[in-house]
Amino acid sequence: MNKFILTFELINSPLLVIFSIVAGLAAAGVVIWPQRRIVRTLVIGVAAGLVMYVVALILEAMDSFQGPLPAWAAFWAAMAVGVAAVGVVGIVRRPWPRRALGAIAVVTSLVAGFLGVNAAYGVTHNLAAVLGLQTLDPAVLPKVDDVDGDPATLYQRWQPPADMPTKGVTSALTGDTRIPTGQFGARDAALYLPPAALVANPPALPFLVFMMGQPGSPDIGALAKALDAFAAKNKGLAPIAVVVDQLSHPEKDPACADSSTFGAVATYINQLVPQWASTHLNIVQDKHYWAIGGFSNGGACAAYYGAKYPAVWGQLLDISGNEFPGSEHVAATVKEVYGGDKAAFEAAKPAAIMAAAPRGSYARHTAIFTWGADDKTYGPGQLADSKAAQAAGFTTLTYMVPGAGHTGQALDAGLAYAIPAIAPTLGLAAPPD
Repeated sequence: MNKFILTFELINSPLLVIFSIVAGLAAAGVVIWPQRRIVRTLVIGVAAGLVMYVVALILEAMDSFQGPLPAWAAFWAAMAVGVAAVGVVGIVRRPWPRRALGAIAVVTSLVAGFLGVNAAYGVTHNLAAVLGLQTLDPAVLPKVDDVDGDPATLYQRWQPPADMPTKGVTSALTGDTRIPTGQFGARDAALYLPPAALVANPPALPFLVFMMGQPGSPDIGALAKALDAFAAKNKGLAPIAVVVDQLSHPEKDPACADSSTFGAVATYINQLVPQWASTHLNIVQDKHYWAIGGFSNGGACAAYYGAKYPAVWGQLLDISGNEFPGSEHVAATVKEVYGGDKAAFEAAKPAAIMAAAPRGSYARHTAIFTWGADDKTYGPGQLADSKAAQAAGFTTLTYMVPGAGHTGQALDAGLAYAIPAIAPTLGLAAPPD
C-alpha cells in the first residue's frame, strides 16, 4: 500500500469532516427521493442507529472493548450505521441515480464512523498504526563515543552547537539495525534520537524503552512528540528512546511474560534489547539512567519489568497501565501464559513483586504513574500500583489527567507530565526547588 496513504494523518485532519458531509448529503438525497417515503426512510435510519448505540453500550458493559468506550465512540458508531441503513434503502430502490447516492452514503458513512471512533480513542494517528505496519525509514545509527562526565550534571555541562536540529528523528530498527528478538516474534522496533544526539559530537544520553497498548504496534509518534516538546525547552536534550513490541501481533497479549504459547517476550525486552542498546546506541551505561515505560498494556509491562528487574531499569513510567498484565482476561492468561498455575500468575503481579523485593531494591528508583481522571477501569489499578511502589521504596509520582478516559488524551498528557518529571533524575534538567 502507498506510504502516503499509510502515513496520512487521520485525527488532526479534515478527513472526518469531509466524509461526514458527503455521507450526510448522499443520505439526504436518498431520503427526499421520492418525497412520499421520507418518513419511512428516516425511521429506518434512526432505528438502525439506536440499535447500534444500544449494542455498543451492551458490549461496553460486557467489557468487550477491554475498558470503557470514549464518550463519542458509541455516537459515531450509531451515526455510521444509521446513515448506512439509509444508504441501503437507496440501493434497493430505483432509479439508478438514487442507488448511486445510496452506495455513496454507505461507503462514506462507514469511513466516517471509523474515523470518528478512531478520533474518540485518539491514539492511532494513521492507517499504518491501525494496521500495525512500520513505515519509518531504516535507522542510521550515530557513532558510539566514550564520553566522560557525570551524567547527573549533563544539563549543566551541555552546550548545543549552533547547527543542532530543532527536532529529533524517528526511524525503524530494521535490517542491519534490527534488535535481535530471540525466541519472540517481535515486530521491528522504532528509534527516537533527540536533537542533541544528531550533532557532530553528541553527549551520551539516558535511555528509554517504551511499549504501546493492545491492540497496537510499536508506534513512536506520541512519544516522539512528547520528547521533542521537552527537548525544545532543554537545549535539545532528551532520552534516546526505543519503542519495542511486547505483543508480536495486534490481537495477541503475551502478558509480558515468557511462555511456550507466545514466546520469550520478557527475555527479549529485558536482556536482548539492553544488550543491543549498550553496544549500538550512544547512551549512558549506568542503568540508573535507563527507564522502562509504556501505555495501557505497555504500561502494565513497564510496571512488571520495573519491579522485577531493578538492576536493568533504574526508572519507571507507567501511563494508564493495567494494574497487572492480563487483567482483562485472567482465566486465559493463567492457562496460556502460566500453564494453569494461578499462584505463579498472582506472584507475577507488580504489587506482589514489589512487596516481596528485598529492602532497598528500589533505592534511587522513581516510579511515575499517570491515568485519566475519568478512567474508571484502569485508574483504580494505577492508584493501587502507585501505593504499592511507594510502600516498596520507590520515589513515587502520580498525575491524573483532568477530563480524560483511557484515550490518546491520557497518553499525550501523561507523557507531557512524566517526561519533565523524570528528567532531573536522568540528568536532563535541574532538580526541582
